[in-house]
Order: sequence, then structure tokens, then C-alpha cells
Amino acid sequence: MPEQNPGPGAARPTLEAVAARAGVSRATVSRVVNGGAGVRPALVEKVHRAVEELGYVPNQAARTLVTRRNDAVAVIIAEPEFRIFSDPFFERQLRGISRELTAHDSQLVLLWVEGPGDYDRVARYLRGGHVDGALAFSPHHDDQLPAVIGRMNVPCVYGGRPGTASGPGVPYVDCDNRGGARDAVRHLVSLGRRRIAHVAGPLDQASAVDRYDGYRDARPATGSELVVEGAFTEESGARAAAELLDRCPDLDAVFAANDLMASGVLRTLRERGLRVPEDVAVVGFDDMASVVDRTDPALTTVRQNVEEMGRLMVRLLMRMLAEGGAGAATPESVVTPTELVRRASA
Repeated sequence: MPEQNPGPGAARPTLEAVAARAGVSRATVSRVVNGGAGVRPALVEKVHRAVEELGYVPNQAARTLVTRRNDAVAVIIAEPEFRIFSDPFFERQLRGISRELTAHDSQLVLLWVEGPGDYDRVARYLRGGHVDGALAFSPHHDDQLPAVIGRMNVPCVYGGRPGTASGPGVPYVDCDNRGGARDAVRHLVSLGRRRIAHVAGPLDQASAVDRYDGYRDARPATGSELVVEGAFTEESGARAAAELLDRCPDLDAVFAANDLMASGVLRTLRERGLRVPEDVAVVGFDDMASVVDRTDPALTTVRQNVEEMGRLMVRLLMRMLAEGGAGAATPESVVTPTELVRRASA
């Protein structure tokens, strides 16, 4: 019958005790517990059974000395805390990251940067050797984060194309922002729309710039009066739509750079008494179910697989760690395809 785990104050089972229970050497137990290769499957099974019966918990500090790994990865987001927990984009990408890290028996450590003082805090944490690597969400163009991570010599993969501030050869995972935006606007053109406005994201971020460029690819002759910069929030989308309608009351379509802003656009159009899509067609970007499910009419949008992108970030980082960390050859960045999802709004 398996022994019960020791209660509070009881001596913790040792590596030697596990070896005695399994009938193998201490070195064999250490190799199995620390994920080493070269142990016969039958012995691996014996060690695992002994670990379970004794309730053995590896000493993390000792394990780190052996494996030179902390089994922890920092996820660094250079955005205000409220955005991290209110924007469904971050929720879905963090879900993908967390699930993939769990599959690699690694822990997620969430860090965010809201002000200048946070850079020193993040640098100290990375310098302390608490994590094996980092996953950083695409910063704004003037952000110090890429330089901080670079100085710490920590293997890192970016979520989203990071821009020139990160230096050459930095691996990232992104979707085809430009191609997806181009498809969205071409769809509006195919519907006979001629005054197509764009609610852009913050143009100091690569994803917003790429989506704006995709809009320009499809409508190169459009004047600047049909473009307003938003902040990837619903409120900014509503304000941008009001500004666009004041400037150009005859506009007949809007492409918003994300679903939250598209939701705000729909709200303003409804307040102005305009019908969607009869008077103004609307297309968003992301295909976030938590946003799309509450839009009326149902939002036509560009789908990107956000959760899978989070998984891909982890896989790239794990490949870097397996091949030697920050000094290893940089893996190829990954750009995933997008898909236009047609619904009632356009």
C-alpha cells in the first residue's frame, strides 16, 4: 500500500530514499527526476512509482544546479495593467502560452511595464537568473524593453513584429497583419463601397502600422481625412467613428484595426441613426469571440489564431533553450495566415 505523504514538520523524503525504494542507484534517480536520457523505461517506471509512493518533491535549487534550468519563463507586456486584463487578445494569447508551458513542465511568470521605474525592476528580475527565457509582447517603437532584455542576454521571443528598436534577428511570432487588412478592405470594395474609412491602432506599434499599410495597399488614393488613430479600445473606436462622421458624413464603410474598436464604431453608428450594413459597412480584425458575440449586427472581421500564436512563441523559445540559449542561432520568425470571416456587418 502506498505510503502517505509526510505531514507538516515531518522529514521530507530524500533522493536516497527514492533510490532505495526503487532498487536503483542515486544517480539513476537523479537522472530520471531531472529529465535526463539514457535510462531504461523499466527503471524510469520504478523511479516514478517510488516518487509517487514516498511523496518525493525535488529540491528546486539542487535541480537548477544540475540542469542549469529554472523551468520558468517570464512573460513581459509593456502595456498598462488594465489592458492586460480587459483586452481579450492578451487573455487568449496568455492562455496559449500557459498551456504550452505546462506541456513543457515550465512555469509562467507575468511581468508588466507601466512606467519608467518598471524597467529597472524587470532588469533586476532577469539579471537574478530566475527564468530561463522571456516572451515579450510587441512594444511601442520608443520602448526601452528590447534594450533591457538585450542587455540581460536572456533568450527572448516576441509576440508581434517588434520593430527596429529590438535590433536585427530577433525572433517573433505574428500574423499576416498587412495581408489580412488588405483582404478586409478589398472585401469592402467588392461590396461597392467607395468612401472607406480606417480606424487605425496606435501607429507607434508595428501591428497597427502593418494594418494601416494593408488598408493603403487596397485604397492608395484615399485622403488622410478618412483615417483616425485609435488606441485598440472600444471607447477610442467610438470617438474615432464620431470624428470620421463629422469630417466625412458620406462615408459608407469603416475598417477598424481590431474588434474592440469596431465595436465602438458600431455603437456610434447606432447613436447617429445609421444602419449597418445598409448605410455603413464595418469590418474589424482579430475575431475575438467575447467581442463578436455581443456585436449587433454580427461583426465581419479578420481572424487570427491568437492562442496558437502563443503556443508557437513558447515552442520557438524552447528550441532556443535546447540549442544553447541566447548565444544560439536565431530561429526563423513565424508569420501565421489570416482569414476573412464574413458576417452581417459587411
